[in-house]
Amino acid sequence: MTVESFTPQALILTDTARRQARELQQDNKLVRVYVTGGGCSGFQYGFSIDEEQPDDTIVEDLVLIDSLSFQYLVGSTLDYKVDIMGSMFQLTNPNATGTCGCGVSFTV
Repeated sequence: MTVESFTPQALILTDTARRQARELQQDNKLVRVYVTGGGCSGFQYGFSIDEEQPDDTIVEDLVLIDSLSFQYLVGSTLDYKVDIMGSMFQLTNPNATGTCGCGVSFTV
C-alpha cells in the first residue's frame, strides 16, 4: 500500500474567468482575489487589479492571492458571470460553512 500526498490547488479558474483575467491584465498588474472582514456573515470577497507583492501566490500567471486570504480561498473555483444584472467574478468556496442571502459574505 502506498501513501499519496495531496496538495490542494490554490484556486481553480473556469474558462470564462481565465479569459476575463487575461483581458484585464495590464502593465505587470493582475486580478487580485482577497478576503476581508465584514459583511453579514463575517468575511467578504474582494477583487482588484494590482501588482504582485512578495507574499502573493500567483495562479496561472493571471490571479494574485495574498498569504492571509490564501487559507480561506484554497480549493475555491473562480468564475466570471455575465447576466442581466451585470458582470462579475464569482467564487464558489468549499471552505465556507455559510453565506449571507446575497452571497457576498461568508463564514468559515
